[in-house]
Amino acid sequence: MTDIQDQTRRKSRRALVGTVRSISGTKTINVVVDRLVKHPMYGKYVRRRGRLAVHDPRGEAAVGDLVEIVPCRRLSKTKSWRLVRVTRPSDAADGDRGSA
Repeated sequence: MTDIQDQTRRKSRRALVGTVRSISGTKTINVVVDRLVKHPMYGKYVRRRGRLAVHDPRGEAAVGDLVEIVPCRRLSKTKSWRLVRVTRPSDAADGDRGSA
């Protein structure tokens, strides 16, 4: 595969924004992602919530942070998302950042 095809392929990946709900290991965080789905019969937009296991290799996310995540290769049974960056840190003190 050429470099141009590889770059185009990577750009098509969707990035999601969610909130860190818990830290479940040294390199794993649980992120809640909200999305709006149109109801098939009534047409009303309904809020759906998904809970994803996300790989955080540097341990930079803390509970309550708003984070951006992208899909990656499967890392474990439930973990197939990777942390890109912390969009907005939580209001909590920075002293507990990165603790597991």
